[in-house]
Amino acid sequence: MLFLAALQTEPTVHPNGELEEFLIKVAAGDRDALAALYRRTRTAVYSLALSYLKQHADAEDVTQNTFLRIWEHADQFRSTGKAISWILAITRNLSLMALRQRREEDLPPEDWDALPEKPSLAPEDRHILAVVLSALGDQERQIVLLHAVTGLKHREIAALLELPLSTVLSKYHRALKKLREQLKGDETP
Repeated sequence: MLFLAALQTEPTVHPNGELEEFLIKVAAGDRDALAALYRRTRTAVYSLALSYLKQHADAEDVTQNTFLRIWEHADQFRSTGKAISWILAITRNLSLMALRQRREEDLPPEDWDALPEKPSLAPEDRHILAVVLSALGDQERQIVLLHAVTGLKHREIAALLELPLSTVLSKYHRALKKLREQLKGDETP
């Protein structure tokens, strides 16, 4: 039950200004700023890539390519939006390109175990989380992970996934209901 509470609590999100500063420094060629940006956003980038690609190795490749693109194109970031949204848009585009290059397969359980750990989750809870998340549809899982891991607001998720806000909200609430039902089923002897 601890991990369901973790999904419903406000995730740790770094201030957008901090990420913008890192992007400005990256555009100027500061490798340390890229390393700091990577440390702060890698979990969100990897989670989004995994939600699209469903394979650990492919998600790692997209994560690496995302930060390579950031290094090459940080000067194209405009501070009119959120830095994390710009970073995740790169991730989304690279993930969709990777999907076009191969046919989609089911996510093996060992890849869910490879999700970057949240310090508040015990290994047993992570396993249960992986099992119950597998009961969600692809978009539901993406929306829940984007909200829980990256801290994006539903409106930002809607823009990122190019879905109406009402669709994102209904899929999110339906996903939480499914997660609760899954957990209730696991608790019965």
